[in-house]
Amino acid sequence: TLDGPPHVTCKAWAIADGQNGDVLWGANQETPRDMASITKLMTAFVITQYAAQFPEVWEETVTFSARAAVTPGSTCDLMEAETINAAELMYGLLLPSGNDAAVALAQHFGLRAYVDLGGVDPPQESYDAFSAAMNLTAQQLEMKDSHFANPHGMTDAKHKASAQDLLKLAHRALQVPRLAEIVNTPQHGVSVTGAGGYRRNVLWKNTNRLLKTKGYDGIKTGTTNAAGACLLSRGRRNEDQLLLVVLGSASSDARYSDSRNLYRWAWRQRGHSSSKDSLLGERP
Repeated sequence: TLDGPPHVTCKAWAIADGQNGDVLWGANQETPRDMASITKLMTAFVITQYAAQFPEVWEETVTFSARAAVTPGSTCDLMEAETINAAELMYGLLLPSGNDAAVALAQHFGLRAYVDLGGVDPPQESYDAFSAAMNLTAQQLEMKDSHFANPHGMTDAKHKASAQDLLKLAHRALQVPRLAEIVNTPQHGVSVTGAGGYRRNVLWKNTNRLLKTKGYDGIKTGTTNAAGACLLSRGRRNEDQLLLVVLGSASSDARYSDSRNLYRWAWRQRGHSSSKDSLLGERP
């Protein structure tokens, strides 16, 4: 009998109504914590907000710098001097969770996004300006327990977010059709151009295993030693929606079991019958 929230391995979690974003339940949901690559949802959101004013930027060519190409951690597997348009690179940011894509996009858009948001005295480096733009956006979203120090989520003492703040971000980001589509895409292939004009094909696969389960359509995974295993997701039951985030789960597998157990409990609280709680049903 589930008289209360289930036992979970994560160090913080929160659940919100997917329609209005109101936080319904949680544990340690106000505590700032490492968020790993869930960060990239903010990176993507900042870019889409800028592109809403200047939609032509989606067709701009992004050239991978040496800094982007050697960024450690998860990668979209592009090399220095290779080029791709901005719209396609968003898939490289969010599906394979490319740290290199995050750096390339921050360098490309940072100064413009910061100024467009009303920022003053911009940093000299576009990369640094992008982090400042992320923090301006966090203020606008009233993410009071969060601070962004980079666009990818690699460990930094000043880079933190609370579980309830990440639900605020998710609720707003999923209202952007482009983002909602990308985070629900299992895989995406692109062609990139290198120095000298050669072309090669790259296939990006989504790191989110919940996409294989019927009724779940995003949003973002994240894993570092400091953050543990993290997962931000959305589930649907007919017209009902829930947003859920787990931070600091014990392992990659545990973040999915933590999320599934919390969803099962939350759906019951919402009055959904237990016969639909198995979460079975693979995508065709």
